[in-house]
Amino acid sequence: MPTNARDRLITTAETLFYREGIQAVGISELIAAAGIGRASFYRHFESKEALLHAVLRCRNEKTLTVFGAALASCGSDPLRVFDVVAERYGADDFRGCAFINAMVEAADRHGETHRIAREHKLAQIRLLSDRLHESGYRQPDRLAGHFQLLIDGAVVGVLREGNTRPVEMARDIASHLLVSWRPTHSNR
Repeated sequence: MPTNARDRLITTAETLFYREGIQAVGISELIAAAGIGRASFYRHFESKEALLHAVLRCRNEKTLTVFGAALASCGSDPLRVFDVVAERYGADDFRGCAFINAMVEAADRHGETHRIAREHKLAQIRLLSDRLHESGYRQPDRLAGHFQLLIDGAVVGVLREGNTRPVEMARDIASHLLVSWRPTHSNR
């Protein structure tokens, strides 16, 4: 647990928002769980929504770093991204994508929460596109968008089914997509 109040609040909120849902967690619960005073909360954040935005920005940085490293480890086989996804989605504490969850709970498509979550998804698509481009696939931006759609859909499937079979299904669909966008050069 971080030692300064601001970081403790972010860490605590990230855990509670993900585990219980953003709307279900009140400021009093956050303050108690972080072990700080109410005045300290408001010194760092003007509202729970401002704290949520800080949590999403922090999670964005961590997630993109991990996702980028995982993609780099996939080599020239873009389907391995689904192995990375299955590992995370198969964890006991998996409760969906924090960014999708935030968009759903916020429900305001024009608000800051939605903007931060959308930017995160677009950044993931860019990382996927870069990997697909490096592997020689045609139209990597478009193909990356399809991959992200499959990954996001697998989130819901995993939550519905309680297992990673939906990730395997997404991988199967992606393998068919790759046939249409074969590499333009033979580096595979």
